[in-house]
Amino acid sequence: MADNQSGLKTTKGPVSTFIEEHFRHFNAAVVKRASDAYVQLLERGGRMFLAMAGAMSTAELGRSLAEMIRRDKIHAVCCTGANLEEDLFNLIGQRDYVQVPEYRDLTPADELELMRRGLNRVTDVCIPERVMMEIHDRLLPRWQAAEKTGQRRFPHEYLYDLLRSGELEPLYQADPRHSWMLAAAQKDLPLFVPGWEDSSLGNLFVARVADGTLREVRIIRSGLEAMLELLRWYEETSARHPVGFFQIGGGIAGDFAICAVPLLRQDLKRTNVPLWAYFCQISDSTTSYGSYSGAVPNEKITWGKLAPETPRFIIESDATVIAPLIFARVLGW
Repeated sequence: MADNQSGLKTTKGPVSTFIEEHFRHFNAAVVKRASDAYVQLLERGGRMFLAMAGAMSTAELGRSLAEMIRRDKIHAVCCTGANLEEDLFNLIGQRDYVQVPEYRDLTPADELELMRRGLNRVTDVCIPERVMMEIHDRLLPRWQAAEKTGQRRFPHEYLYDLLRSGELEPLYQADPRHSWMLAAAQKDLPLFVPGWEDSSLGNLFVARVADGTLREVRIIRSGLEAMLELLRWYEETSARHPVGFFQIGGGIAGDFAICAVPLLRQDLKRTNVPLWAYFCQISDSTTSYGSYSGAVPNEKITWGKLAPETPRFIIESDATVIAPLIFARVLGW
């Protein structure tokens, strides 16, 4: 263990040492300060909540995020439906993904040809349609069984069950150590997925209701129910530990989750609920008028989410570059 300039004791691997030496000013300095404050929160018994938007699973953020979950550096996640499912798609189909490094040069005709080949592009990589159907075909019996028993579960609970069953193991194409969803399932990590409708599996689920394979949508618990579960988690956790908020991107994953605090304090009039104890957002949305994703952290003070003394950071950069660096420093890599 060694001390850095901020007095923080942490293991220093090569990535941490590089950040310590070179990330000294401007955006780079914010990366270092946000990382150090993250570690300090954990060292005083804090918990970290991750809100994850964007295509982070297809970007293979699991290569660092899975270890963060295994080593108790992340204690709950709110993510988009796309991030929920695309980690599994990558786990069982990685070798069949088609890389498109020249994606900026693609014409509309090129894009149409990818579609005809059953390839769904996410910037520089295409997810094969058949991978989505592999997961769908294994979820469908679980959805049908839930209908027969009247059981209602959140979207991620069906995926947790699928992962824990071992049914996917013969299909693994990626290293399972790099699957953050597998790590989360093994930990039974609290997971919140608002807006699951905006995902391939959500669309496929609705298709099965529409074509009569399933009778109704009730077997999937809603985003409003997820908010109730999040309130319970935050109130119980924050009563014992300061809770930080680490946000990747904008949109529903961040908006939904961070509102738990003002909902408890302002709407429910709970006077003993602490504010978020740390805030960091990585976003390529620059500061702008009227944009939630481009709002500076200070604005959150007016909404009853953060306090003036809350350590808060905004890093305007590509999360696929910055998040692994911060995670590496937190892990001492």
